[in-house]
Amino acid sequence: MAKDLSVVVWSKEGCSYCNEVKEYLSEQNIAYKTVDVTNHDEFRDILNTKYGVRHVPVVEIGEGNVYRAVTEVGLEHLKAALEPVHV
Repeated sequence: MAKDLSVVVWSKEGCSYCNEVKEYLSEQNIAYKTVDVTNHDEFRDILNTKYGVRHVPVVEIGEGNVYRAVTEVGLEHLKAALEPVHV
């Protein structure tokens, strides 16, 4: 995997989809940071401004100066986004 890969998971407490994403990343040995939007509507406002969504999980993947976000729910979307950078 690229050494400069940055992964951020926007999630909330009690979100089964969020937990599924974090478990998958851990199983793949992909380090990630978490932004917890629980009780923080201002964080949801940021997601709305950046990506036009207020739901979680949202996974931001950065490599070098190229960033992309996975806003669709389902591991297949995350796997597809990681495929080019995950070895």
